[in-house]
Amino acid sequence: MEYDPASNSLILISGPGNAGESCYTGRMLLLPRGQVLFANMSTDVEVYTPDGAPQEAWKPRITNAPGSVSADQVYVLQGRHLNGLSQAVSYGDDAQMATNYPLVCLRNVARGELVYCRTRNHSTMGVATGNATHSTEFTVPTAAPAGTAELFVIANGIWSDPVSINVNS
Repeated sequence: MEYDPASNSLILISGPGNAGESCYTGRMLLLPRGQVLFANMSTDVEVYTPDGAPQEAWKPRITNAPGSVSADQVYVLQGRHLNGLSQAVSYGDDAQMATNYPLVCLRNVARGELVYCRTRNHSTMGVATGNATHSTEFTVPTAAPAGTAELFVIANGIWSDPVSINVNS
């Protein structure tokens, strides 16, 4: 089922059953591109891609980022909605797949290559924090290609608008 907030209704969609098992055997994981991975203790693993796009107001917003970065160095990024609007998917105390933390991604402009940075020391783990500005630290991986890049923050599978930066060789 998919919830449609515009009509306040549930829409039946096709997808895998729960392999005849109890409802708690199915697990969902929200992926960085906004898709949902579903596994149900069988060999049938599915990826659900929703229609449409997130609302503009849901996007994380970068308010302050370094203009230049180097591999293996730690930087601070500031912004709004860095932890998204919810913790995403969970079930009871045994299946916690929270996505209320910022992912930082670099896309090399010339090559189109994506690399993800390690994030840590988030100023909050709160969700739906309104217009409050928060921060996270990120480390640029050695695999990040040198040159002009776009810096993104991803929360709950929703990507921010990019900020242009330079990755030093």
